[in-house]
Amino acid sequence: MEQETAKPPIIRSVGVDGMLVSFADRLSEPANRAALALSAALERENWDGVEEVSSSLVSSFVRFDPLHLSHADLREKLAALVEGCEWRAAALPEGRRLWHIPTVFGTELAPQLGQAAEAAGMSEAEAVKSLSEARVRVQAIGFAPGQPYLGELPEPWDIPRQSSLTKRIPEGALAVAIRQMVLFSVSAPTGWQHVGQTAIRLFQPEADQPFLLRPGDEAQFTPVDAETLASMRSDPKGGAESEPIR
Repeated sequence: MEQETAKPPIIRSVGVDGMLVSFADRLSEPANRAALALSAALERENWDGVEEVSSSLVSSFVRFDPLHLSHADLREKLAALVEGCEWRAAALPEGRRLWHIPTVFGTELAPQLGQAAEAAGMSEAEAVKSLSEARVRVQAIGFAPGQPYLGELPEPWDIPRQSSLTKRIPEGALAVAIRQMVLFSVSAPTGWQHVGQTAIRLFQPEADQPFLLRPGDEAQFTPVDAETLASMRSDPKGGAESEPIR
């Protein structure tokens, strides 16, 4: 109980071989920055016995071999690392990229643009301008292989999820809710509103790096028409281009 009510960052055991460092109980830019920066630092530390490091929206997760590294020793190492830096103001990981992703907004390819725009208090044209001008961070990869959660959007996009699920939206769909966007790596049901459609393949299991986008990368969604998007279908990146963030 003391651990649950402690002030973040909080270090928790997760099962027999996991430990989680949480910087907040809800999403914010500083908490997401902290999770990304700490995860990158843990990768650099490369502690003996640690088998995997990953990040969520506001937490860093460590999977370890408890036969090689005890819970107590790992907790001590994590506590020392966490206390040694103001992670909420830390630099984001190196090697990040800015992605420019061609996107059809609205039309029959993304039929919920109108209702999402209305919920945000905008016309469809205003919504397209707002969404395409936003430069959003890959805050986490989750739900499906290579699938990014992106944000945060301006405050008008703090719109709720739908009360009922859309039965299925396609791979490459761009959906919005709660000041975030999700770019779908697979076809799936969702409560998020389908506002854009891309041709990008986010999960490429045949590639050396199967996930195209990585946590900490940034993205902008460039409006194109349906014909242009169709011509990009043969490209695994769906016409997307990237550049290093310096």
